[in-house]
Amino acid sequence: LRRRLYGAQSLKEMSAATVSYLHRVRELLAGTLSSVEAGGSLDLESLVSELASCLNSLSENVASSASDDEHENDVTLNARDDEENDVIQVLDEILKFLSSPQIDQDVIDALSFELPKVISKFAGLSSRCLELAEAIVDRFVVACNPRDMLPVLCEALDAARVSLSLSSSSTPLLHGLSKVFISVRRRHYEQLKVAVPIVLNVLKDMSLEPDMQPEGLFDKALGIAVSIKDVASKLEKEEGTRVRSLLGLYLMQITAVLSVSIKDKLDSGVPLVIQLKPLLAYCGLTHLGLITGNDPERLLSTISKDDDDDFLNSFHDINLGASLLFIWARISPEVADVANDVNELQSNPEKRWLAYGMLKHILAARDLLWEFKRHTIEAVTLVIMYAPDADLRKKTFETLKRIISDIPVPQRFDVLKALVTNSQSSTMVRILLDQVKNNMSTSSLQATDCDAHVSELVELVLKPPHGGPPLFPDQCDEVLAALNLYRFALLNNSRGGNGFLSKKTLERDYKGWLLPLRTIVSGSIAENQRDKDHDQESSLEILCVLNRIESLLYWCIELVEERLKTH
Repeated sequence: LRRRLYGAQSLKEMSAATVSYLHRVRELLAGTLSSVEAGGSLDLESLVSELASCLNSLSENVASSASDDEHENDVTLNARDDEENDVIQVLDEILKFLSSPQIDQDVIDALSFELPKVISKFAGLSSRCLELAEAIVDRFVVACNPRDMLPVLCEALDAARVSLSLSSSSTPLLHGLSKVFISVRRRHYEQLKVAVPIVLNVLKDMSLEPDMQPEGLFDKALGIAVSIKDVASKLEKEEGTRVRSLLGLYLMQITAVLSVSIKDKLDSGVPLVIQLKPLLAYCGLTHLGLITGNDPERLLSTISKDDDDDFLNSFHDINLGASLLFIWARISPEVADVANDVNELQSNPEKRWLAYGMLKHILAARDLLWEFKRHTIEAVTLVIMYAPDADLRKKTFETLKRIISDIPVPQRFDVLKALVTNSQSSTMVRILLDQVKNNMSTSSLQATDCDAHVSELVELVLKPPHGGPPLFPDQCDEVLAALNLYRFALLNNSRGGNGFLSKKTLERDYKGWLLPLRTIVSGSIAENQRDKDHDQESSLEILCVLNRIESLLYWCIELVEERLKTH
């Protein structure tokens, strides 16, 4: 009870203090007018500084009150509502002052240098506070020189990066900045060069906030993009081209930021990425140009002639973003139809290798949801399977192996399982299972429950989820690889590996796959022996493969029987 009474008392004291803040704000605002009338520029500067300090103090008190209130009840909630109403009165008073027709331009200019930074701190308190904060910033944007407001808002945004509520405090500033871009009359590209890197830093910081919703992040990023487009559409010749190139790079960068912010289902991002379609088209970007890296390189060459490294470093994730735009199109046809682009990659070796180089950026990104990487591998395999000759397929298969090896171990089996399940190629499944076997002896896999994964992967081949046994000779390659993997796992364990299957699992494998497969293989061998007289060359080739499968199968059966005897 004492704690609750003390909390309520503190909030009442806070509310009373806020009333005094309102009174002080009124005094200081009135003082700025009197100062200008008296011709005292130093007094005006001092009054504006004191007003900013007053509002900062109010912001700190509000934040302190919120953090101290660990035990909510009706009393504290009512007091907090009163506190919010008091803050609204302060913001409303400032807005009325700025909207007054009697206000001197010198006063509003002086206030514009200090107030946006501190006013934005109240934006997260409530929707009404956000509305008032945006209105105050908008008033400065309308009343002041846009070339002066741009550095003011950029400085405020940079300062907001250290706040506890970056998402809310940046909203009125980004909203104001999007209007300033359109209002600037000269040297548009130079102005954007200053602002865009700061905006990108803020967006990236927001994407890493644990409670940040992708929709909110995207809305902020899209608002800036639309403003840059509006600027570019009014320009001609070289400056228009450079601003349009800057917009294209910005779109790639925010695609990377947006994708990182998605922590759950990828489907939630599809409606957002769709909104980028008209902007991508405006910048002359194509999904083929993005996935080959040609578009990022072209845009960089347009803007990098006279730009410093610090500015260009702001776009360090454009290759990741460009690759992700292609993968988003693979995830959903609503984003874009890339069937023709895939056909082009399959038939053009040079573009295919460029695409592989770009897709590696996704696999190397640590903060991305692993489903992005699964879709990336699927895109790679789709292109590989239609390579025109065996030598090229062999080289691209080696590339695929390296790509899979780059995936973190906890996610690698999930990716491999999805690929094995969805692959229509027996050869591809063999390559994937061989990759598992080749990596099983590495120290990274010793720490995982790899045996359970091995059993699961082998079952996908020997007992397909769609029902029925594997088909011979069509699936000979993957059956050989599955048995080889299973045998290797059994032998690896017998040599002091990391523990193997339980008796229950071994019995399931023995009765569920191995013995039924023995019957099927024996029948297939007998059938091909009968067909040998009709097509001797073909039947002999199939018999050789089936005999290898039978030999390996009996070896696995013997190993399992030995293991079962020890249980």
